[in-house]
Amino acid sequence: MKLEATKQEARPSAKDAHKLQVPILLIGITLIVVIILIVLAHRYSTEQEKALQTQQGLLNTARQHFQSSGIEKDMITEYLPKYQMLIDKGFVGEERRIEWVDELRAQHKNHKLFGVKYSISQQEVYKPAFISNTGGFVLHRSIMTLDLDMLHEGDILQLIESLGAKNGAPFVLRDCEIRRLNANTELSRQLVANLHAQCELDWLTLHEPLAQPATNP
Repeated sequence: MKLEATKQEARPSAKDAHKLQVPILLIGITLIVVIILIVLAHRYSTEQEKALQTQQGLLNTARQHFQSSGIEKDMITEYLPKYQMLIDKGFVGEERRIEWVDELRAQHKNHKLFGVKYSISQQEVYKPAFISNTGGFVLHRSIMTLDLDMLHEGDILQLIESLGAKNGAPFVLRDCEIRRLNANTELSRQLVANLHAQCELDWLTLHEPLAQPATNP
């Protein structure tokens, strides 16, 4: 009987269990709070690490832009005078037909040649095989046809060389056909036209790239 009484006394009563609910509840709440704090701390650490990586990426991009801007500035400083020279010559920009014709007339008069007839075709885009990359520029050409009576072959050569020596737009001699007008050698010694030349020149110009329209995001 004494043993059974001792066992009954060792069992917790309902009152004791009620007293333990509060500490157990507090411990549970504390564990939950600790877990939440650990999760939030880990998330915060992850976000800060990502933010740091983003800032480092922006810094590297800014450094690259700064370096590239320095390189671009050096390139502009080096090549701008040469580019301006090409503009002044008439190679870059709109074609200058009036200047071509004026120079042709001046050289024709200077060398005292026979009468010359000319015509200039409409300007067109030109993609020759010897130029593979124009760097965004668009190469154009205008074909000039020359009909010229000559005393001898040197007349057309002299005219072409004079046009090429002028500090102007470049051209390419595409084709030149020469035929004899007088077969009499005695007449060829007089100041009469012995030959006739029909030649074609490609006057070349570069047009700057067109600005691309801005697209709305």
